[in-house]
Amino acid sequence: MEAFLKNQIKSTLKLLPYHLGASYFKMSTSPEAERAKRRVGGFIKGVCHCREDYARIKDAGFGWEREDIPFPFDEDGNLRESYLNRKEEWRRHRESGVRILALTPWPRHYVQHGVDPRLPENEARIREIAVFMLEDLRGIVDAIQVSNEMGVPRFTRPLTVPEGARFIGIQLEAMHPLRRDILIGYNSGGPQCDLNDAMRPWHKYCDYVGLDMYVGCFTPALNYLYVFEALLRYLWSLTGKPILLCEFGYLSGGVPKTKEEKRTILQRYGVSSEKEARENIGMVMGNIKKVSPKIHDYTVTHASGGYADFLFQLDFCNHFYSELPRTTVIKEYPHTPEGQAGFYREIFPRLAKLPFVLGAFVYCWKDSEKCYVCGQDDCPTETRWGLLDAQGNEKPAFAAVRDALKDI
Repeated sequence: MEAFLKNQIKSTLKLLPYHLGASYFKMSTSPEAERAKRRVGGFIKGVCHCREDYARIKDAGFGWEREDIPFPFDEDGNLRESYLNRKEEWRRHRESGVRILALTPWPRHYVQHGVDPRLPENEARIREIAVFMLEDLRGIVDAIQVSNEMGVPRFTRPLTVPEGARFIGIQLEAMHPLRRDILIGYNSGGPQCDLNDAMRPWHKYCDYVGLDMYVGCFTPALNYLYVFEALLRYLWSLTGKPILLCEFGYLSGGVPKTKEEKRTILQRYGVSSEKEARENIGMVMGNIKKVSPKIHDYTVTHASGGYADFLFQLDFCNHFYSELPRTTVIKEYPHTPEGQAGFYREIFPRLAKLPFVLGAFVYCWKDSEKCYVCGQDDCPTETRWGLLDAQGNEKPAFAAVRDALKDI
């Protein structure tokens, strides 16, 4: 992940001046974005993973939910129960007035069900499945996002970025002539120049291009609100398509760990320093497996080099230590419930002023009790995104979002 993040920052900084310069000289309005907004009834006000809390969803001002499509078929070609259950859940959403942006399955889901995207002979089947989902969910979903964040290793595996772009592109191409009122597109996890460049031949099949952004929550640099506008303009100038902010949010908790606190964590696994851990990584991994099996399994699955390099690299070290480093924050908005509310209060008016932005989805509705990456309940990185806490109580951000959306 560290190499991935460094490459993204390097490639973005290399190309950003040209694309930003071009974008500011382009027309100030986006006719294609305006047409897309008319198709969906205006600026998309969305939230991820809201389930069926309809009264509060509407009170918060949301009209859309973003959620995954379970892989439709089992090995015998029968529709899986998880797919049918999600379809019925979404039917209830639609009847309640909540529209759906549906994410198609990721490459590894296809592999798990016997359709390996790396094999050319499976392309026809991938196209068939894409068309099936489009047709079967017509009248229930209003937009489709093909896969998720190709280029981010945990979503892309076992594909390369060029393979991931083709995986997306052939599905968009198959759905495009049949889509009618359903918007179709894809997203990237940050600017990801390599993915968006690889997608150029397929942009003609997109109604939108999506971007996921978490300024101030993952990386120790470029943590300023204006980065949202800069990168949205960059993606618009690069693709020429309406831009959808498919995921964005801000953590309501997370602080740096002290040296002593980090030493205490290392001592759980039988060492007192990162240096000692690197020298005894086999023993450390054995202890991690006993104490924190999710950290162990995630490391074994995702490390592309040595285990120590993975544990202590940018991004995953935040999980290992259950912390957010000192500079991983937007200075004006500390990672507190009040800071999270302030972030939303300021960001929404900025987004609404950009004519090429189709809408935005807040990540997410409710806090998680445990981090899905490392399994720890005190890890802020994947547990403190919600507008509600894990018990369902409204945080200050709930009211901040509600008030901001009223003005859009």
